[in-house]
Amino acid sequence: MAHVIVLGAGLGGTIMAYEVREQLSRDHKVSVISKGSHYSFVPSNPWVAVGWRERDAIEVDLTEIMARRGIELHPQGARRVHPDDKRIELNDGTFVDYDYLVIATGPDLAFDEIEGLGPDGHTQSVCLADHAVQTKEAFDRLKANPGPVIIGAVQGASCFGPAYEFAFILDKALRDAKIRDKVPMTFVTPEPYIGHLGLDGVGDTKGLLESEMREHHIKWITNAKVDKVESGRMHVSEIAEDGSVRKQHELPFEFSMMLPAFRGVEAVRDIEGLTNPRGFVIVDEHQQNPKYPEIFSVGVCVAIPPIGPTPVPVGVPKTGFMIESMVTATAHNIGKLVRGEKADAQGTWNAVCLADFGDSGIAFVAKPQMPPRNVNWSSSGKWVHLAKVGFEKYFLHKIRSGKSEPAYEKLAMQALGIDKLKEVRFDD
Repeated sequence: MAHVIVLGAGLGGTIMAYEVREQLSRDHKVSVISKGSHYSFVPSNPWVAVGWRERDAIEVDLTEIMARRGIELHPQGARRVHPDDKRIELNDGTFVDYDYLVIATGPDLAFDEIEGLGPDGHTQSVCLADHAVQTKEAFDRLKANPGPVIIGAVQGASCFGPAYEFAFILDKALRDAKIRDKVPMTFVTPEPYIGHLGLDGVGDTKGLLESEMREHHIKWITNAKVDKVESGRMHVSEIAEDGSVRKQHELPFEFSMMLPAFRGVEAVRDIEGLTNPRGFVIVDEHQQNPKYPEIFSVGVCVAIPPIGPTPVPVGVPKTGFMIESMVTATAHNIGKLVRGEKADAQGTWNAVCLADFGDSGIAFVAKPQMPPRNVNWSSSGKWVHLAKVGFEKYFLHKIRSGKSEPAYEKLAMQALGIDKLKEVRFDD
């Protein structure tokens, strides 16, 4: 009997558990280790932060769902992975042994790397459900006392979509409250240009996003390095191409939401051969760690090098579609290994993104995510907002069903003549 453990129960981890359970007979054991028993749909956090969603509406208790699927849930969370012993130490001091491990923890949020940054400092976040609830409280204070707003991401960040989304969602919420005229907005980002997204742009994301910002009266600072944040004031250095400081900004704010840089979680950080210096998990084309071949990894915690040098460090995003491709490939490969065969599946690592702007949005497709690309497309319109709402309902229903491909999804794929939505490729 093989024991497969999935570490993490976010977007990648939960679907990973469902898919690997379907790959293996009930003679084999599948477990999930997570901090708590609830799945939270992170893409909806910007809506929670302005009161368009309640937290309960985007969370799912996994306890009964996992039990029904024959998946053992450990909500204590992991203190440390011990790969040489093939064991995981849980936060309550107990240990769990594994034959195969999939690390799907998501990132640790590095707010502490910049003085005054984050929910424990002077800026807000939409990275976690707890943060979104706290941001909603700050948004209510802004409505009562309007003033300057700063939205964006700091140096080393790799997830820019939610920053753009929140800037436009906040703009819409302030217009609805009829106080937008009292709230000057500035977008601060380490990207070398608006719409870079850590991908050197996709289609005309530069033109589309710059146009949207001008239309919504949002100023911006690119190549920005946040030096420190004080109460009501952000210190930002604008960096030139040669790395020198072109200009220094001292920006006042009444409200700020800034995305942090990511790093690997403490449970896996600083394990030689498993993670890179930043704590992200090293994997090959099969999502498999070269030193510990029984360990796989999917999602934001995977190590991906930056797309190229930029004046201010910018990371590469891992979009949901890309993560699901990693998941499907990993589930297939673990199934192969358990049956005594070789891993041969690779995720396509394509990027498909819907960025909601409250009443419109921008969509882009990058196939593959890293240029040069076979498909490099972006578009905007009100349909993107409707598509994002539809995707939220679809994905939460999928989590509640406990299946990687619910019946309605299979019927839709049959009608479209598609075998699988999450493309993978196989070795020759």
